[in-house]
Amino acid sequence: MKTIKPLYLVLLSIFLILGSCKKEEKKTAEMKQEGVKKEVKQPKKVLRHVVLFNFVDPATDANIKEIEQAFAGLPERIPEIHDFEWGTNNSPEGLDKGLSHCFFVTFLSEEDRAIYLPHPAHQEFVSLVGPFVEDVTVVDYWVE
Repeated sequence: MKTIKPLYLVLLSIFLILGSCKKEEKKTAEMKQEGVKKEVKQPKKVLRHVVLFNFVDPATDANIKEIEQAFAGLPERIPEIHDFEWGTNNSPEGLDKGLSHCFFVTFLSEEDRAIYLPHPAHQEFVSLVGPFVEDVTVVDYWVE
């Protein structure tokens, strides 16, 4: 009985120590996560440049893939692009009017957009996509 009691106390102590370590790890992880949130500064408003393409029938999958990659490569070549995302239409509503691809280019200012539009990399992209696009729709707006 005398040896069981000290063994019980040792096990209880180990359990309590491990339990408190787990809480500290969680607390540290939460603090790190909060620190990251505090360090990231998001702009109050951003300017979104939306581009929608309807490709011509002769455009091959390889042509379209090249265009997707070229557009996705613009942020590396034009530093004024704050963010970029794109995707293909999957709306079940059938109201797409043939527009299959949507690209979002985000700027922090109208000045950044003004640099982007005539930028040689953008103009090179426009020349690449031109022969393969039947219709293009462009909408710009300030995110509310």
